[in-house]
Amino acid sequence: MDYTAVFVPITSFIVLAYIIKIVSDNRVRHRLVEKGITEENAKILFSKKTESGSMSSLKWGLVLTGIGLALFIGQLFPRSISEEMTVGGMFIFAGLGFLIFYFVTQRMDKAAIAGKSSDN
Repeated sequence: MDYTAVFVPITSFIVLAYIIKIVSDNRVRHRLVEKGITEENAKILFSKKTESGSMSSLKWGLVLTGIGLALFIGQLFPRSISEEMTVGGMFIFAGLGFLIFYFVTQRMDKAAIAGKSSDN
């Protein structure tokens, strides 16, 4: 199997998405400056991003583990169906990674809400 045929489009998509994110964040910051938002208020608006860094690592760790698992399992099948199984498995396992992340964050949010209500 020619892995470059799979990884080049995926890598290109990731790089393009990251560039779009950088440009979008830059435009938002410029608009905030134009509106006269102070640095303190801007930090409050963007503070959620820094707090979720470990959660982002968990999400992408689960997704990439799923894709790696699909690549490994795809090699176990005969050459005639290996490529189709690998590509399909990558989508399935990446989706499962996102679903696991969703349920983990839901459980953590419920625990945080329960912790805040018990503090009162």
